[in-house]
Amino acid sequence: MGLAVIALPCLLYSMDLTVLNLAVPSLSADLKPSSAQLLWIVDIYGFLVAGSLITMGTLGDRIGRRRLLLIGAAAFGVASVVAAFSRSAEMLIAMRALLGVAGATLAPSTLSLIRSMFLDPRQRTVAIGVWVTSYSVGGAIGPLLGGVILQYFWWGAVFLLSVPMMVLLLLLGPVLLPEFRDPHAGRLDLSSAALSLASVLLVIFGLKRIAEDGAALLPFASILLGAALGVAFVRRQRSLASPLIDLRLFHIPAFTASLITYTLGTFVGFGAYIFIAQYLQLVLGLSPLHAGFAMAPSMVAFVVGSMLVPAIARRVRPGTLISVGLLVCIAGFLLLTQVGHGPGLALIVIGSVVYSLGLSPVVVLATDLIVGSAPVERAGAASAISETGSELGGALGIAILGSIGTAVYRHAIAGTDLRGIPTDVAEAARRTLGGAMAVAERLPGQLATELLGAARTAFTHAFQAAAAAAAVVALIAAVVAIVLMRRTRPDR
Repeated sequence: MGLAVIALPCLLYSMDLTVLNLAVPSLSADLKPSSAQLLWIVDIYGFLVAGSLITMGTLGDRIGRRRLLLIGAAAFGVASVVAAFSRSAEMLIAMRALLGVAGATLAPSTLSLIRSMFLDPRQRTVAIGVWVTSYSVGGAIGPLLGGVILQYFWWGAVFLLSVPMMVLLLLLGPVLLPEFRDPHAGRLDLSSAALSLASVLLVIFGLKRIAEDGAALLPFASILLGAALGVAFVRRQRSLASPLIDLRLFHIPAFTASLITYTLGTFVGFGAYIFIAQYLQLVLGLSPLHAGFAMAPSMVAFVVGSMLVPAIARRVRPGTLISVGLLVCIAGFLLLTQVGHGPGLALIVIGSVVYSLGLSPVVVLATDLIVGSAPVERAGAASAISETGSELGGALGIAILGSIGTAVYRHAIAGTDLRGIPTDVAEAARRTLGGAMAVAERLPGQLATELLGAARTAFTHAFQAAAAAAAVVALIAAVVAIVLMRRTRPDR
């Protein structure tokens, strides 16, 4: 029953990451944000979640994991109500920021509670499988449920989805969830918290800007400054009697190997997902709803895999099972490299199902090893490091695979004859497929058809290149897992 309560905020957290995108047109018409404000409305939630994870995970170890979870749930519920009735773009940005900080309490608190609730390794692996599944289900139903709500209510109603469940969590949490805190923990170092927040925020911001706008001075400067602050953060931890993160965790081989593998797994998963969503809608011409249904089988495959992994892990070494999963991932990505040479929709669905199934042991077992290999009193910090690695891996995957795809797209479309089209308009068509489609709407029939055909072919080549790159990264992750986890035994 406690595990069911823990699954609630996890489901809501992932729903909130996806549901707002559907409400952007209607909230834009109502609040009339500038383009910069609209970007911050969409992005600031994820930025502050990523930047606050380390602080919140360590704070839970100090003040109590259940207490932090309930404080975060209360803040999330209040911020959701205020966001729903926002009367200006600035007000909505502020509430989305508060939602991000509150959301950052959920993952490390729930995962570290699982560590202290399920002391039997087998039960813990099953519980983490359920925990992972709740995120997948939330991500899958968020757009569908949001679409239904927006059909009948105003845009703010999407924020109210979380309120009843957060109230339920506040009522049941004190009854069903145990409290745990490190009795020997020192005071929270605010300077370390500020350094970790600034470091992760700057790196994530830079990677996101590269993914959206391409290479430029500002995002690279942001990443370099974030990395420098990260180095300062690490140096400060070494000098503190009660550090925000105990760096001795990285001396545990299973912890470090699992973290590397998990980060690489999210790298390929997030990066491929972005291309699949665009291909379904911009190349195959599916509506957002039909594209969502086409991607649903991959979500189901991930959930099924997450439920099967704990049973298999009792008999197979974690490193072996993770490596086999990554080899299955590679097979899925190789199928995606054939898009354009066969039935596109079938290849997309089958390839995404295969790689999602292969990713499930990576996510479940790597998370289990990260949390399980750390001492129980540091489970909050370990959980936070795990989720921060996931956020960074996902952002890197989107940025790097996106940059590879963009370079291939531009090279492939460079030979397209765009004579007769104004230079600035032609340049927009050469940058992205979305730009080419916008340009085509202003062109006469035959020229528009030729441009769209060339742009879609170029994007198909870009997708193939990104899928091939993802396969290479998955192979590297498989080698890391089999080499560094070879001595890790299955739970008995």
